[in-house]
Amino acid sequence: IRYISSSSNLVTIMCLLRDPSSHITLEAFQVFKIFVANPRKEPEVKKILVDNRVKLVRYLEGFHAEREGVDEQFREEKGLVIATLEGLVM
Repeated sequence: IRYISSSSNLVTIMCLLRDPSSHITLEAFQVFKIFVANPRKEPEVKKILVDNRVKLVRYLEGFHAEREGVDEQFREEKGLVIATLEGLVM
């Protein structure tokens, strides 16, 4: 819980989402979705997500698109993360 309460940890994970290695980006997504799904987000974490919502959604829409056709769980989790981001408000 402490890890996902830290805004600096969120920023680090967001940077890792853009790493050149597809393995690193996929693992970063696994952590990122916990930040997004946390119902008790710290105000700083929520502000970062809300402020970057449009860019994050646009990026995630194309994120590992090739994997969506063969990995139903990934497709569902990615869709849920996008929907959750789109519904965030301060």
